[in-house]
Amino acid sequence: MIHLTNENFRRETEFAEQPVLIDFYQDNCVPCRSMEPVFDKLEAIYGERYKFCKANVGEQEGLAQQFDILSVPTIIMMLDGEILHRVNGLRSQEELCSILNLS
Repeated sequence: MIHLTNENFRRETEFAEQPVLIDFYQDNCVPCRSMEPVFDKLEAIYGERYKFCKANVGEQEGLAQQFDILSVPTIIMMLDGEILHRVNGLRSQEELCSILNLS
């Protein structure tokens, strides 16, 4: 799992060869902590086909502003610097797979 910062964001996402899934979270967010094992499990299953990243909005305010993150958890799927999907709130593994068309 790659932890994104304002400094490494572009390198890790815009130039990725596969779709990038970013979990925007905050340390003191209970739903974010509940989402963490779901996101980790998705990475274990789909990690070869997708790049999994996390961004702490409390520490990386620039990224939060860039993506208009108003609530956490928020998961964004990107490819070639473009947002393909955006999912707000706590979701199950099945819901995320369905919404994000993971396969």
